[in-house]
Amino acid sequence: MFLSRTLLRRRSVLPGFDLALGLTLLYISLIVLIPLSAAFLRTTELTWPQFVETVTSPRVVASYKLTFGSSLAASVVNAVFGLLVAWVLVRYSFPGKRIVDALVDLPFALPTAVAGIALTGLYAGNGWIGQYLEPLGLKVAFSPNGVFVAMTFIGLPFVVRTVQPILEDVSAELEEAAATLGASRWQTFSKVIFPILMPALITGFSLAFARALGEYGSIIFIAGNMPMISEITPLLIITKLEQYDYAGATAIAVVMLVMSFVLLLAINALQSWARKRQGK
Repeated sequence: MFLSRTLLRRRSVLPGFDLALGLTLLYISLIVLIPLSAAFLRTTELTWPQFVETVTSPRVVASYKLTFGSSLAASVVNAVFGLLVAWVLVRYSFPGKRIVDALVDLPFALPTAVAGIALTGLYAGNGWIGQYLEPLGLKVAFSPNGVFVAMTFIGLPFVVRTVQPILEDVSAELEEAAATLGASRWQTFSKVIFPILMPALITGFSLAFARALGEYGSIIFIAGNMPMISEITPLLIITKLEQYDYAGATAIAVVMLVMSFVLLLAINALQSWARKRQGK
């Protein structure tokens, strides 16, 4: 046994556990923990009443509602249609499939400012799509609807690229076996396929949700940025920084951080439950 452990250590390509763990903790501390700790420490410049007044002002609360509400709605839509897109890309062959597959990654590569300008051009009152929507009473650009559209645009790839590899590993024989046993198409999907995809779908949902919460560049072009109406929380943070109100900016950022952390913990707990239910 001692000899096998020695050979395993010698054949290991990566450094030893102690060194790897130390480098991991150092990197996480430098990139994540220290900056986040600095944000919490900066808020100590405010007294507790000042902190509460800053983070609960009507303008800030309205931005919370818009940011978190739109992020949640966009993530739910992306979860549904991201699953559909992944299903089409995996289960069907059609002309231009590679082009469609590449287009899914476009929001990853596209600069956020370019995405914002493109979406604004499409959904403005004189845009290709907006000119048909506004006469119907549906205004997208320069309204809260624009925030939702931008968040949906940037979040779709996270769901598709998370679900797609899992769906590729699901054997078609499972569907054939379910059909042989008399299951309908809906029963096959809901009882056989969907439980396998659920953990990956929840992961994609959480990634899209986190990405939408922190999105700034594409939203400020299409939202209109009207206080109490279409102003997102990241924009408020930038505004306070431009006013040299660093303590106020970090106070709002800390609230965003805590709320995001709590929501992601809940999503991770749901993901863990899904995996246990699946038997993993």
